Amino acid sequence: MNCKQFNTIPLEEVLLSIGHLPTKQNEKEAWYLNPFATESQASFKINKSLNKWYLFSEGIGGNNVDLLKKYLNKTTSEVLIWAEDQSFSSFQNQNIPYQKFENSSKNYEILDVKEIQHPALLEYLRERKVENQTQFLYEIHYRMKDKNNFGIGFKNDSGGYEIRNKYSKICLGRKDVSTIKNGAESLRVFEGFFDFLSFKNVENFLVKEPSDYLISNSVSMIHDIKNSLENYKNVQLYFDNDEAGNRAVEIIRNQNQNAEDCRVLYSDFKDLNDWMIHKNPSPERQVKHRRR
Repeated sequence: MNCKQFNTIPLEEVLLSIGHLPTKQNEKEAWYLNPFATESQASFKINKSLNKWYLFSEGIGGNNVDLLKKYLNKTTSEVLIWAEDQSFSSFQNQNIPYQKFENSSKNYEILDVKEIQHPALLEYLRERKVENQTQFLYEIHYRMKDKNNFGIGFKNDSGGYEIRNKYSKICLGRKDVSTIKNGAESLRVFEGFFDFLSFKNVENFLVKEPSDYLISNSVSMIHDIKNSLENYKNVQLYFDNDEAGNRAVEIIRNQNQNAEDCRVLYSDFKDLNDWMIHKNPSPERQVKHRRR
């Protein structure tokens, strides 16, 4: 990875990788607490279209490399070595044209929405071990940058779609959470929809009660979901096992005493879907995971 490549990775994703989440954001900008020092009011701003940051409290700014050089106290070369070891979703081997676009509401057209039928998408769901959960999904055909594309679609509460296929991770329309309500007193919160689908696969093996579900569709949405948790008797959290997931759990649990970190179920894996793929979990192991 060189500087040009690293600087194209969204700043939100870089900040998430070091455990920092926005205090507020919109489609154009996001505000963070100073990542270099302790402060009570956010003074660190990122411009999403330029992918640049500015720290008002210190009068400095720059790109991804500038951020990590200061944050890690490393040289440019050392920063690039560090970046190579991270699993940034928007940077893949150049032979695999992986793309990530969020809130790309002005540069696409949805051509068709239907039940999932395409063999490539069905195979991708089989690889992710959630091929039997298509009732929550759509096959979306869309046009973007003069090219026709298709993917698995998961609808969010603003009418947008999280789109996934083997090579692409995008959001069509406004970025938002997805909620599934059953009139329950318990809520289960997932970071991504593949984690939610994985949970639905093992749900029947667990001692359980009816629950509502909230899929954040990005851990960066954590500040947008906090108010949604207040009316629930029990809240169970299924975030990723990484710094951003740790921070999300910490933020929620600090404000909601009823929130429970449920990652013990997949503590040796990146996330719930990774556990599902590699562990091939048995009912005997699953029933040991007590649910309120």
